[in-house]
Amino acid sequence: MTRKYKICDAHCHYDDAWFDEDRKELLSSLPESGVELVVSNAVDIKSALVNQGYAEKYPHIYFTAGFHPENLENLPSDYLDGVAELLKHPKCVALGEIGLDYHWDIPRDLQKRVFEEQLLLSRELDVPVVIHDREAHGDTMDLLRKYKPKGLMHCFSGSVEFMREVMRLGMSISLGGVVTFKNARHSVDCAREVPIDRLLLETDAPYLSPVPNRGKRNDSRNIVFVAERIAEIRGMDTQELLNITAENTKRLYGIED
Repeated sequence: MTRKYKICDAHCHYDDAWFDEDRKELLSSLPESGVELVVSNAVDIKSALVNQGYAEKYPHIYFTAGFHPENLENLPSDYLDGVAELLKHPKCVALGEIGLDYHWDIPRDLQKRVFEEQLLLSRELDVPVVIHDREAHGDTMDLLRKYKPKGLMHCFSGSVEFMREVMRLGMSISLGGVVTFKNARHSVDCAREVPIDRLLLETDAPYLSPVPNRGKRNDSRNIVFVAERIAEIRGMDTQELLNITAENTKRLYGIED
């Protein structure tokens, strides 16, 4: 992997246990590999506080706060107060990761209620959101149309038509390792068609490592392989793509150089 690339990872999870053995070494060394900025996402209050600690220690790390749809068991009645308090931190850049996940057997009424409450909070606080949408496109879009948040559809897996609906709402999408997979038709089509000023790059680390590292633990350095593939699809220079998507990421999250 060449040092010439300047890398920005719009979405990852460095609090995940998969990093327990070498987290300190990895996070401290990312800038040496060209990784200039990462946004480590929360799934609940506990993970947000852990990521806050990383953001306070490392200049290149920012974090989010919010409740993921898979983390709603024993949800505190005052959970919104906790999220709102974390969003006051100068390096907390979005409300997320929030959304709907119908793949798992989690009560849909509960998911929709918590998602809607967090969307309302994002509007009240004027902060961007990071959206998780798995097998729930219809209900996700209904609530996004209702609240019209600014923010990001992370790890986007929908069709070009769905992507265009997201664009009409003024939101952005991020693409990751899936775009390098064989037969990843939707991701390739969206990589080609998405307006370049609405595209971000992510890893979702430690998950979804791109080819040639598929199946291994993912980290922000692997953005290079995602960028090379999308640049090939779009017929543009890889570093130009990385520069543009980095600026898009900073603009979306309100991060100043």
